[in-house]
Amino acid sequence: MSLTAPVSTLSDADYRRIQAFLRKEAGITLGPAKKPLVMGRLGKRLRARDCGSYDAYLRLLDSEATERQQAVDLLTTNETYFFRETKHFAFLSEQIIPQRANQSVLRIWSAACSSGEEPYSIAMVLAERRGRGWEILASDLSTRMLASAAQGIYPMERAEKIPKAYLKRYCLRGVGRQEGSFSIVPELRKSVKFSQINLNHPLPAVGDFDVVFLRNALIYFDPPAKEAICLRLLAHLRPGGYFLVGHSESLNGVVDGLRLVQPAVYRRD
Repeated sequence: MSLTAPVSTLSDADYRRIQAFLRKEAGITLGPAKKPLVMGRLGKRLRARDCGSYDAYLRLLDSEATERQQAVDLLTTNETYFFRETKHFAFLSEQIIPQRANQSVLRIWSAACSSGEEPYSIAMVLAERRGRGWEILASDLSTRMLASAAQGIYPMERAEKIPKAYLKRYCLRGVGRQEGSFSIVPELRKSVKFSQINLNHPLPAVGDFDVVFLRNALIYFDPPAKEAICLRLLAHLRPGGYFLVGHSESLNGVVDGLRLVQPAVYRRD
């Protein structure tokens, strides 16, 4: 099939199959309004894999694990930017880091890191305010996003939200073929460990953390999935540790054992 050949229309029945596929693989619920988005994101894969219909592509997903990962990567949303929701980074700088000044290692998990802006923002704050003695685990479901994050190269317009002092100290302006972009300095990039983790499945042995960032991700899950994901993450949050969600999200009524400290910031009892 030509890469420009038209793809057949996505029927309601096949869309329900795609909804079930993403719910099973990632725990994410696609509403009826997302059908055009699904067609836009999967159309190129149908052409690339010579599938003349969504039925044929769904049958391919049943047989190929690598294509299932490709589909999950395309269907999951990855909107993020540096220092998103700045009050969280102020809380990290002014409250969490001083509270743990005598702790040998401060461990933070960016649990839906997308293309890396969140963990690198965290790393800049830690490098500036703590110096040494910290670790960051940055995980995501999408292998495509993780590969991009590990490179640490971004278009220059993404630098808008980075404080000027941090931009000068922790970012390098691209030259030559990299002109128009910037990169995270190698020493900071190496301090972030990127790992593919599906929060909808049992978690690997990652140890315990002082802070978990799970921001702007829970809105894509139904209530049972939200509870299950939060319980898995809380099992790795130390007593007195902090759990941060997006400002449009709330953990009230989702899980017990957390106390609201400030908007979208919870502390484990």
